[in-house]
Amino acid sequence: MTAHHSHHTVLIAGGGSAGIATAASMLNRHPGLDIAIIEPSDEHYYQPGWTMVGGGVFEKDETVRPEAAVMPKEVTWLKAAVTGFDPESRIVEYSEGGRVSYDVLVVAMGNRLAWEEIEGLEETLGENGVTSNYRYDLAPYTWQLVQQTRKGRALFTQPAMPIKCAGAPQKAMYLSCSDWEKRGILGDIDVEFHNNGGVLFGVADYVPALMEYVERYGIDLNFGSTLTRVDGPAKKAWFATENGEVERSFDMLHVCPPQKGNPVVAASTLANEAGYAEVDQHTLQHVNHPEVFALGDCSSTPNAKTMAAARKQAPVAAVNALAQLAGNPLSGSYDGYGSCPLTVERGKIVLAEFGYGGTLLPTFPKWVLDGTKPSRAAWKLKAEVLPQIYWHAMLKGREWMAKPIGGA
Repeated sequence: MTAHHSHHTVLIAGGGSAGIATAASMLNRHPGLDIAIIEPSDEHYYQPGWTMVGGGVFEKDETVRPEAAVMPKEVTWLKAAVTGFDPESRIVEYSEGGRVSYDVLVVAMGNRLAWEEIEGLEETLGENGVTSNYRYDLAPYTWQLVQQTRKGRALFTQPAMPIKCAGAPQKAMYLSCSDWEKRGILGDIDVEFHNNGGVLFGVADYVPALMEYVERYGIDLNFGSTLTRVDGPAKKAWFATENGEVERSFDMLHVCPPQKGNPVVAASTLANEAGYAEVDQHTLQHVNHPEVFALGDCSSTPNAKTMAAARKQAPVAAVNALAQLAGNPLSGSYDGYGSCPLTVERGKIVLAEFGYGGTLLPTFPKWVLDGTKPSRAAWKLKAEVLPQIYWHAMLKGREWMAKPIGGA
């Protein structure tokens, strides 16, 4: 690619879930708007599906489509990687010396999975019983291990927050236990959950239902326990605890990697000290650059980093970015909504839905679906409805159950 210099009214950095959904929402409100998206990937992933792949429910191919198939036709696609931000000059730099200026910028570049922070992990991922549903290519190996494991010890880990979908490490554990229980071998498997945090789940209303499954499956909970080192061939893992380092042997190890702010965002003046684009948690507008908005896993909003959060944030970012362009007051407000469908067993889910401060924000009345209790209805929603909403609504700017608060 030769160096390219251009200008677009709206520039979106990142063509993942949040970026595509924001572009589609803006175009539905303002057809013909000049929008460009910078995104280097050839493939687009439905990441919430990887838990189901690891549980033997989905095939991995069900969670991926060509990026070209989801890119809005009216958008200019700059197939490149963002390399730098210069918000003072309203310029974004991208690979091969490209530079593009903008009137409004939307940053939606996701976060970074910091596999390298756990010594020995990268060398053994995908073999020696070490896996993770946080990678497309590894989720099938999770299911392979679940099927192969008949006795021994299975370890599941969760690092410090923030991470993508705080319930995902538990989802892998519960679905594994559900299969072992069904096969009558759960009693021969020692299951341990090693969590950096001090509680099972951050919103207390959902803990009683989860604890019932912890007790049912005989899971050993280890709080304040952080995976620091793995020796795959020796089948050993080491954890940092308040009482010093603990060594555990394993037959299966499911790892949730530490996660950091996107490195390009973190290296720019858009970032806070933690490396996330610093925005107002309600308007998603940058605190120092009013023509910049950010959403999804790269932003500083203190919500659970889930696909459901991006689905709710995209219309807010769209409404407010359009208002900024028009010189109007920002009317869209994000309430911190996030959803975590906790797959507690095959066929049942505890549907956690909450906003800022742990406020419960259920989509359905309790008589339709009580999210604090495991239900088959929530499983059907996760397995059948939500993937369709993702591909055919969210990425198309159809805001079913996602209309922005205060926005048109």
